[in-house]
Amino acid sequence: MNDIAADALLAELETRGAILGGHFRLSSGRHSNRFVQKFRMLEDPELLARIAATLLGMMPPLDVACVVSAAVGGIVLGYECGRQLGTRAIFVEKEAGEPKLRRGFVIDPGDRVLVVEDVVTTGLSIREVIDVVHAHGGQVVAVGVLVARAAVDVGAPVYAVLDMPIASFEPDACPQCAAGDPITEPGSRFLR
Repeated sequence: MNDIAADALLAELETRGAILGGHFRLSSGRHSNRFVQKFRMLEDPELLARIAATLLGMMPPLDVACVVSAAVGGIVLGYECGRQLGTRAIFVEKEAGEPKLRRGFVIDPGDRVLVVEDVVTTGLSIREVIDVVHAHGGQVVAVGVLVARAAVDVGAPVYAVLDMPIASFEPDACPQCAAGDPITEPGSRFLR
């Protein structure tokens, strides 16, 4: 399977109209004038397979018991990474506002886990997933990301297919809010 270089992925994002301009409230709660609509990448199974191969190829051999992602955006990428690794792929979702394993998913004590996420701005979703993995006794050996809007320290090595620094602001420091620009909330966190 052919992997995909970062410049080719960026070109795919641009060609597919996945890099949006406007005034956005991100899943992190921060505001930005750009938004990456990652589902434009994840809707294409062949491209997704190439992206997952690239991401996994960036990492040393991991010998993981499962891949764990955050609902909603990370599920498809996590599943494809699990398929390529020949292991289970499960996800963390919210229940009464708290991130949890549901649907009978299990992480056994000592399990080596790869955490996968789609787009990272502050690392909040990744930290929530890591906290759930640790609460079940699992060990996070690496974090894989499709697009990193910013570098994050989450206590495990982070690998990103595409580093794409994009400025974001706390709401009270947002220049677009100060200008009175209307805001859009495209992030999946608001659906959970």
